[in-house]
Amino acid sequence: MQPRNMSMSGVVDLAAVKAAQEAKAKAEQARAEAARKGGGGGVSPADLVIDVDEAGFERDVLQRSAEVPVVIDFWAEWCQPCKQLSPVLERLAVEYNGRFLLAKIDVDANQMLMQQFGIQGIPAVFAVVAGQALPLFQGAAGEAEIRQTLDQLVQVAEQRFGLTGLTVDPEAEPGGAPAAAAEPEGPYDALLEAAVRALDAGDLGGAVQAYKNVLADDPGNTEAKLGLAQAELLQRVQGMDPQQVRKDAADRPADPAAQIAAADLDLVGGHVEDAFGRLTDTVARTAGSDRDAVRLRLLELFEVVGADDPRVAAARRALARALF
Repeated sequence: MQPRNMSMSGVVDLAAVKAAQEAKAKAEQARAEAARKGGGGGVSPADLVIDVDEAGFERDVLQRSAEVPVVIDFWAEWCQPCKQLSPVLERLAVEYNGRFLLAKIDVDANQMLMQQFGIQGIPAVFAVVAGQALPLFQGAAGEAEIRQTLDQLVQVAEQRFGLTGLTVDPEAEPGGAPAAAAEPEGPYDALLEAAVRALDAGDLGGAVQAYKNVLADDPGNTEAKLGLAQAELLQRVQGMDPQQVRKDAADRPADPAAQIAAADLDLVGGHVEDAFGRLTDTVARTAGSDRDAVRLRLLELFEVVGADDPRVAAARRALARALF
């Protein structure tokens, strides 16, 4: 079978794949437990390539796609081109160092998934980003072509959905909880404490600067990223007239600036789903620079709420449907 490139905009809607509630609850519990024990340092390089079956598809592909692009390699033992392609994908998964996760699915043992994706022949490679499937290529593609496709996938995932991938820790045990993160070097505790003090004093500008000072030296500092997103949100709504903002949003439903301002107020008021829904609907109604401004604000609000919140995962999937 000759390689066949497929457009990144051709999305297969996976909404029909129902959530396995028990698996989801266990996954969320595991993440909370890892955080409580100081985990989150990273995954083992060996865990960047996983075998997936129908029972684990919700947990291992759909849920994980809210934090990292998941590339799916549909293969079979009898497929000779698969034996050429699969080792290349596995090597690139490690080389890309967490920018995507490779899920291998044996089509002979998982016929339902093969039908769900509408696969007519193998090897076939898809990606799932924020719950949406993107067909990448079919057939034994060359490595240069594969790299180009993966680069495009990583760029789309990061720019459109804010998915920066997984942290890889060479010291982590394969299949185990991530190793405890080492204490960062430098005066981060003092800077973070200064940011909290500034927030308590109502000095939002000072808090923003303190968090930025931490991120300048440690861009991956989770506490500083969350604090900065929250401080900037409070700074934006400071001085707003809530009644006027909501009137403007109601009177001008197609005005991106009006909807962005109202979404900020929604989130500050604790109406998380309203804020996400407002901006997702606006993304669907706009185009060009207007759409991009709304999308970026939505990604900022995801940071405020936190990636582990199920409302963020649901909103990422809604954003994917609106964009594609």
